[in-house]
Amino acid sequence: MINPEEAYKYMDNLEFLHEIENASDENISSCYQCYKCSIGCPVAAEMDVLPHRIIRHIINGNQEKVLGSKSIWMCLQCKACSVRCPNDIDIAHVIDTLRKISVKLNMYAEKDIRLFDNLFLESIKARGRLYELEVLMKYKIAKKDILSDTKMGIDMIFKGRMGILPHNIKDRKTLKTIFKKIEDDRTNE
Repeated sequence: MINPEEAYKYMDNLEFLHEIENASDENISSCYQCYKCSIGCPVAAEMDVLPHRIIRHIINGNQEKVLGSKSIWMCLQCKACSVRCPNDIDIAHVIDTLRKISVKLNMYAEKDIRLFDNLFLESIKARGRLYELEVLMKYKIAKKDILSDTKMGIDMIFKGRMGILPHNIKDRKTLKTIFKKIEDDRTNE
């Protein structure tokens, strides 16, 4: 049975829940913790907070736990969780909303996550496709840890898992339009 004093403790902290529900336009409160989102998540084994627990922490007002988790940055946005949700909560969209709030408040589990995310997006913005070698080299240089994964990188190149030269897309004008729209949307938020 729930202790009424414990329940009242959470009722004072509904601001975070309302903020996320308004920003994501999702009815997070309707989650009844069936775990289907976590069971279907392909990266759940690597997460520090599983998707169903992220939702529970939002409902309980645990802003620091949610925004400080690695999980919101590990999410692949594959929408497996959203499709499985019996209450039609788009959990992937909620997690994307959490990322945006995390950036706005400068709250990250690890600063490296944001560094890698920025390098990843820069690569896509420049070429329309990810140039893995460039991203990894820039990341390693920024971390001052250039040699630690050299053998693995060379093995990946020789096995065809990572290319030496970048690949560009043809329609770069559309790509610039997409990134311009994203930047405009961010300034209007």
